[in-house]
Amino acid sequence: MTAAYFANRLEGSAVFNAGNPEPGLSGDQMKTLQRKLQAMGYDVGEIDGILGSGTRHAVQEVQKKLGMPADAWPTPALLNRL
Repeated sequence: MTAAYFANRLEGSAVFNAGNPEPGLSGDQMKTLQRKLQAMGYDVGEIDGILGSGTRHAVQEVQKKLGMPADAWPTPALLNRL
């Protein structure tokens, strides 16, 4: 934990619960997502099935536009909405 976290807790902030992230995408699903994002005009870099910085940034922007939590984590639910 960080000093900032402890300072926030001392000020009355709730306990941070990271929980378990939603399952991610398979390599093939990630490639499909990257192709869809690229077709929407986002620069995701190479279509390689790897969650790199370009894909993560595009995912976050699309999540914002769709009114989803903008955590930059690609999920099957996001892929289905595209």
